[in-house]
Amino acid sequence: MSTMSEPTEPDVSEEHPISESWVWAGAHRPAIPRVLVEHMTSNWAEVEPEASVHPAAEHCARRRQQLSAAFPLTTLVIPSGTLKTRSNDTEYRFRPGTDFFWLTSSHEPDGVLVLHPEGDGHRAVLYLETGGDVSTHRFFTDAVYGELWTGPRRSLTAASSYLGIDTAPLGELEKDLVGIDAAAMGTVRNLAPSVDALRDPSSVDGTLVQQLNELRLAKDPYEVAKLQEAVDATVLGFCDVVRALPEAIGRGERVIEGVFNLRARVEGNDVGYNTIAATGAHATILHWTRNDGVVRAGDLLLLDAGVECDDLYTADVTRTLPISGTFSPAQREIYELVLAAQEAGIAAVRPGAAFTAPHEAAMEVLTEGLIDLGILSGTKEEILRRDRQLHRRYTLHGTSHMLGLDVHDCSHARDEHYYRGELKEGFVLTVEPGLYFQERDLTVPERYRGIGVRIEDDVLVTPTGARVLSASLPRTVEAIEAWMGELWAEGTTNLGLGR
Repeated sequence: MSTMSEPTEPDVSEEHPISESWVWAGAHRPAIPRVLVEHMTSNWAEVEPEASVHPAAEHCARRRQQLSAAFPLTTLVIPSGTLKTRSNDTEYRFRPGTDFFWLTSSHEPDGVLVLHPEGDGHRAVLYLETGGDVSTHRFFTDAVYGELWTGPRRSLTAASSYLGIDTAPLGELEKDLVGIDAAAMGTVRNLAPSVDALRDPSSVDGTLVQQLNELRLAKDPYEVAKLQEAVDATVLGFCDVVRALPEAIGRGERVIEGVFNLRARVEGNDVGYNTIAATGAHATILHWTRNDGVVRAGDLLLLDAGVECDDLYTADVTRTLPISGTFSPAQREIYELVLAAQEAGIAAVRPGAAFTAPHEAAMEVLTEGLIDLGILSGTKEEILRRDRQLHRRYTLHGTSHMLGLDVHDCSHARDEHYYRGELKEGFVLTVEPGLYFQERDLTVPERYRGIGVRIEDDVLVTPTGARVLSASLPRTVEAIEAWMGELWAEGTTNLGLGR
């Protein structure tokens, strides 16, 4: 990437002060002759107006109405966030704030949605940066917003038509918020420092974030379709990894990560979170994202990965696979115990059930299995007592979390609506029990040490029960071994991994 250029004209200095003949282009870049500005900002064809409307526009309008009803007479400010610098003039790839995107479907950095009180409701206005149009030198000098640097953006009129929302220049935001009492304004903070600075924090800020997270708990049909799209792409990524496993043996876990992440960029926006490609004993480490271990035949691969689709909904799926294609007896024993726990957890998902019901069902199965394996002693009831919880040495995490635009979605919802609440139609959650036997855990028989198994699927709460969105990915020992064998029989795909 080249974002700097060698001076070819006099720089702005004491010898060459800024005048009407020059435009300063920024650090380490030459001043721009005015005649060049005039040449660069003229004789450009008009952009044809876009006739399409974003498929989620109607859904976003309804969501804004729901939010409006919860905050009468209150100004609500929801920013998309700003570009984050990786180094110098290089930024990380931008992803808009989740709440902003849910309400607008806009991917633009520095955007701010404001719901202005009006009558019995609110007037929604989307404030957008417009600095890179052809009428100013920023068109070709601004490395952040200039069209010739980072590509064209929709005009305010085009954005309004496409997203189904009124728009205004970002430069008008501060003026439009002048005089509003902080107590009558709620802001989603910590995404855009310039927006945070417009008003002191108020008690409404936290309530706004809570309400947004609670509104996002139940997914509408559009969201469910996007989650299914993300899951289907994720299944393709798992197939890619299986095909590449023979080439990955003796090489690094990053081969596995890279193969999956390629699919994520081909099919969607990105991965929904850092891919966990944990082989061998690394599978006993819950969030192993270093992915710098060696892939060895005979070990297990715990692959926890999800594609984030273009509309930013993400899958979150885990499979534990035998790298050689066949489970060893010890690996199979632990895998089938975790699978039985997962099946009990999925069976507990239904409207009206406690959010914790899948976890409790899975933990009962795992605890019984740990007793049968001789790892724990005593009764299941004694081990699971709140003041004991001895099973948690081997299964450290909860069984479920909500899923949507964020991999751990709606985390700011109040406990009574989430962790201590009931499952409702439209909720999408993971069911992902696991067992993790550390290499140096002397309470575990030696044949099990270093084995980590997690099985995770994405589950939609339906009117009568549950639908597993990721059901097309094999789960049983027999189905996994057959699936891997079939993919290998088709012939492995090099995927550019050869040396």
